[in-house]
Amino acid sequence: MILVKKFLVFSTTALAAVIVLAGCSTGADENMPGMDHSTSATSSSPAATTVVEHNSADTMFAQMMIPHHEQAVEMSDIMLAKSGMDPKIETLAQDIKAAQGPEIQKMTDWLTGWSEPATMTGNHGMDGMMSDADLDKLTAAQGTEASKLFLTQMIAHHEGAVKMAQTEVTDGKNADAVALAQTIVSSQESEIKDMQDLLADL
Repeated sequence: MILVKKFLVFSTTALAAVIVLAGCSTGADENMPGMDHSTSATSSSPAATTVVEHNSADTMFAQMMIPHHEQAVEMSDIMLAKSGMDPKIETLAQDIKAAQGPEIQKMTDWLTGWSEPATMTGNHGMDGMMSDADLDKLTAAQGTEASKLFLTQMIAHHEGAVKMAQTEVTDGKNADAVALAQTIVSSQESEIKDMQDLLADL
């Protein structure tokens, strides 16, 4: 009888332990999906942060380069509206529009994504920008005079853009903005050399 009682007590205790363990196992399983989801969300957060990571230099670069590019496109349109232009000048104007138009859109999208205003606050000078009087002279000029004026103005304009882009390369934080600045430096320095050669031949 004593052995039977001991056996029953042991069996009851073992059964209770199994039930408790089963309950813990079920609870852990139920929590796993939630745990996995939390881990996934945490791991994706840095990537989302990286997309909008930027500093004041990135913001100023985009805010200043957009109107700078817009004026280069305007100057190119002025030349393309003229008749009898040197084909090399026409090609240059078309290339400037083709390159800078998409860059304007790209920088505008960045500012939107960064929750930054599209225009600057305060008065910041932009190197190489033409005055209204400069643009009026370009509009009025014809023939070789127009080509010379366009090249002279655009060389100065490009030099200003290169200077601003070099500042972004040094001070910028956003990888995409710095990469665009590097592209602007290399492409516009090359165009400056081409324009200097064209100007020498006129």
